[in-house]
Amino acid sequence: MKIVILESPYAGDVEANVEYARRAVRDSLSRGEAPIASHLLYTQPGILRDDVPGERQWGIVAGLAWRHVSEGTVVYTDRGISLGMAYGITAARSAGKPVEFRTLNNPQEVR
Repeated sequence: MKIVILESPYAGDVEANVEYARRAVRDSLSRGEAPIASHLLYTQPGILRDDVPGERQWGIVAGLAWRHVSEGTVVYTDRGISLGMAYGITAARSAGKPVEFRTLNNPQEVR
């Protein structure tokens, strides 16, 4: 399986964004990938609080640490690109990792 960092929105409409992220993880798995969606993992109750800036940053840094072992980043764009996602895209590109933009219904080319 190809190890990837999965980017999708979290903040804002958290309930809808979590549902969307779960669908994105399923899509990634169906493509033979092993995605890490740290925004789903680290925001579980009792782990980190996304509404506390220091804890949010801690989670972002921890999630992006996976870029050292990942083969790239996949960005699901149906719900837009958040500031956190933009940060992840920049980090992937800075590390020389490919970034693929996708929708759940219409994959786009690698950029």
